Amino acid sequence: MISVAEALERILAGVSTLPSETVSLGHAVGRVLATDVIARVTQPPVDVSAMDGYAVRAADIVRVPVKFRAIGESPAGSAFEGRIGPGEAVRIFTGGPVPEGADTIVIQEDVETDGEQISVREEVAPGTYVRPAGLDFRAGDVGIAAGRSLTPRDIGLAAAMNVPWLDVRRKPRIALLATGNEIVRPGESIGHSQIVSSNALALAALIASNGGESFDLGIALDTPQSLQSMVQGARGGDMLVTMGGASVGDHDLVHSVLGGEGLEIDFWKIAMRPGKPLMFGNINGTPMLGLPGNPVSSLVCGLIFLVPAIRAMLGLANPQEHTHLRAVLGCALEANDRREDYLRARLTRDAEDKLVVTPFPKQDSSMLSLLAQSECLIIRPPYAPSAAAGETVEIIPFAAPNTLI
Repeated sequence: MISVAEALERILAGVSTLPSETVSLGHAVGRVLATDVIARVTQPPVDVSAMDGYAVRAADIVRVPVKFRAIGESPAGSAFEGRIGPGEAVRIFTGGPVPEGADTIVIQEDVETDGEQISVREEVAPGTYVRPAGLDFRAGDVGIAAGRSLTPRDIGLAAAMNVPWLDVRRKPRIALLATGNEIVRPGESIGHSQIVSSNALALAALIASNGGESFDLGIALDTPQSLQSMVQGARGGDMLVTMGGASVGDHDLVHSVLGGEGLEIDFWKIAMRPGKPLMFGNINGTPMLGLPGNPVSSLVCGLIFLVPAIRAMLGLANPQEHTHLRAVLGCALEANDRREDYLRARLTRDAEDKLVVTPFPKQDSSMLSLLAQSECLIIRPPYAPSAAAGETVEIIPFAAPNTLI
């Protein structure tokens, strides 16, 4: 058996960054940027006012109060035609271009008006409330660097830069193939000793939430003919993911059938729990990941291995990076064996607002209900010593920090 770290390294080495495609801004959120976004305009294009008030020359405000003569207006989207001279002011609104000759804005709250005459009551320094041209960005600036998963904020910036189309990485297309005589699709008639298959739908959701897209090949029976026939549907995909058929009893079948279709196995068996019977290889140029059939094992392995592979295909930096946090144990843990353990657990906070993590007493890999109730996984390295309640451990939270935009 190989370690989790080695398995992940070999999986990432077996996938390649996908080519790009061009999409409109309206379809770009959540996509991974393939080329830098370069500003096509300068923002603001000229010096503009940050407030409603009057544009004046700061040199004219030697002492206050001081009187000016209003000679025009400069609203947003228009401009005052002319130049401000000594003792002159132009009524200006937020976003309005600063007239030639003016270098500061007196806000309207600091001005008394009497027809065309205004009286300024407060001293102002040059540049006050003036947004200089290019304050936000200039034409030719790199606004968004490639390799970023685009947020609503990025979409707004690209639009402001007058960039209507973006080059993004094509979404990885993942073929999903479940195996086993004992499983049926949700809603189908369930025979004696059969169970409902949840893995394909759960993995499809995991793939979609991490920037990929899946297509379901169905359920292959435990026969060479069925497996051989159904695996043909993976052609054209960027990765084939099988579920089940990777345990000791089924390995010879999967290896012999897919081996006849061009499968070259890189490794089989990982020193982890859940998920020991995990297979990785390449079938006619397409990476193949064989996940365990147990639902918890399948999803945990999907999180640890499939998600980083998708991130690598999307060209994201540090594809293997998960959000790892530290939390204190809510109960004692026994010493671990040679397999890296991922324990389903719940999170709470103590009186000091510290994260407290408590594993479920049962960790059977067939119990999907406990995975649904979990907020995180506790990582127990190989040969980790026993840990008392209150000790700190490393966890992988399922929910990312709450970010609205």
